[in-house]
Amino acid sequence: MPQISTALLLKTKTATIRDIVCSGECRHKSGEECAHGTSLVYPYRGVFMRHVGRNDTVAEANQMLFFNAGQGYRISHPVEGGDACIDLAIDESVLAELAPKEQVQAGELLSFRRQRRRIDPRAQALVALLRHGLHRQAAEPLEAETLALTLVRRSLGKRTSHAAGASAGRQKLVDRTKLVLSSDPARRWTLAEIAKEVGVSPAYLTQVFQQVEATPLYRYQLRLRLARALDLLGKYEDLTALGLDLGFSSHSHFSASFKQAFGQTPAEFQRLARLR
Repeated sequence: MPQISTALLLKTKTATIRDIVCSGECRHKSGEECAHGTSLVYPYRGVFMRHVGRNDTVAEANQMLFFNAGQGYRISHPVEGGDACIDLAIDESVLAELAPKEQVQAGELLSFRRQRRRIDPRAQALVALLRHGLHRQAAEPLEAETLALTLVRRSLGKRTSHAAGASAGRQKLVDRTKLVLSSDPARRWTLAEIAKEVGVSPAYLTQVFQQVEATPLYRYQLRLRLARALDLLGKYEDLTALGLDLGFSSHSHFSASFKQAFGQTPAEFQRLARLR
């Protein structure tokens, strides 16, 4: 199979949405690529790393990445399994209206200052609704455009996203931790096991992770599991089996966690996304 496959899900004057799937066979850094336009990229399965100069970013389902027009980058896959993401390009005049000025850097082309932002569960749910609805041709263009603009607002909002800031050493520690968690989201990790994998004490790990990501380590792992559930809901009829496969202790545990994050039970989300 090819290394990368791309499906065009929507193309209107306002928004272009693509579903990009990479097999991840190439584990080392790719040759340098260049983004032709500015877009917001939302990983929803697997993990990869994006390298811009000396800046390395872990791309997984709790994050969204900015691909700035004319900016060179490389991609690597330190974890097996490949990745999949939604690439959302918004008309530049519309994006300029939505983007807070402090997040945009000066220049002729609209581009963002940071490489990534952490998004909230409702933004993850919007990504899933867009992808499932467009793949199944159940979402009309007007609905998809409206969901896409709502997603951009949440992704850039101060109260619904988070821009991490830390020293290079602390950021690398957090990135290593994310790779460990992403390598097996369903595994019931202990704190000692994760700390051993990244080479620090459990106390130091929890402190640094909380400071950099503004969320506890255990909640971050839960969000990875729930993001995987959003991806797999169209493939499971037995939701109890889905929850257990993702590492939840029971269906009630899975359903309650899902509802707390996304405002609906897995069965309700299946109906909303027209998966059943």
